[in-house]
Amino acid sequence: MKSLWVYAALCGALLSAPAYSALFSDDEARRAILDLRQKLEVQRTELLRELQLQRSDDAKKLSEDNAQLRRSLLDLQNQIETVRAELARIQGNQEQLTRGVSEVQRQQKDAAQNLEERFRKLEPLKVTLDGREFSVDQVEKRDFEAALAIFRSGDFTSSSNAFGDFLKRYPQSGYAPAAHFWQGNARYAIKDYKEAVQNFRSLISLMPNSPRAPEAVLSIANCQIELKDMKAARKTLEDLIQAYPQSEAASAAKERLSRLK
Repeated sequence: MKSLWVYAALCGALLSAPAYSALFSDDEARRAILDLRQKLEVQRTELLRELQLQRSDDAKKLSEDNAQLRRSLLDLQNQIETVRAELARIQGNQEQLTRGVSEVQRQQKDAAQNLEERFRKLEPLKVTLDGREFSVDQVEKRDFEAALAIFRSGDFTSSSNAFGDFLKRYPQSGYAPAAHFWQGNARYAIKDYKEAVQNFRSLISLMPNSPRAPEAVLSIANCQIELKDMKAARKTLEDLIQAYPQSEAASAAKERLSRLK
């Protein structure tokens, strides 16, 4: 900047050279002008050199700034990539965790449903049979109905065995009187009359007021007739008429008594 001011001053002096020529001789004026021109040229050269140096410094600084900026941008880009990779890892872990949670929830739901199903199977059921209501569990109900289905299919031997197994497993079951009744009928069908009598008597003993009791007594009499024990059969039929006079079995008993006489 100093050279610029000096250069400007010399230029001013050169421009005002005619004024000096009035004070000096022509030779002296020419020398003064030449000196001024030389100084001006020197100052111009220095000024140009300083400007070039300044430009060079500015360019160098700009290059350094650009290099620093590129490094900063590169570092920033690396940081961004690192953050992206970390976010991807976190997202992957989150997705895996979400799948894990979903799987655990599904397993818990399945376990709850299985447990609920088991409890449902263990819950007692209200059943009404032969005019009487009682509670049974689902397995007990299933086993009784399975034995009864075998009887209705006509496989009396298997049915008798199924009812026998049922009575062993559930001796206190509300189904017990009915199980004795149907097992008695199954044994009667396979001509096992003595065992059939025991079954019918068990029904009467367990539930004398059962709607099937009159029919059971009549079945005992039928077994005794098949066993040729007419005296016992007659006594059984008379007891039936006396104990259950209004029943259909009593009407059948009167008819059979008349045939026995």
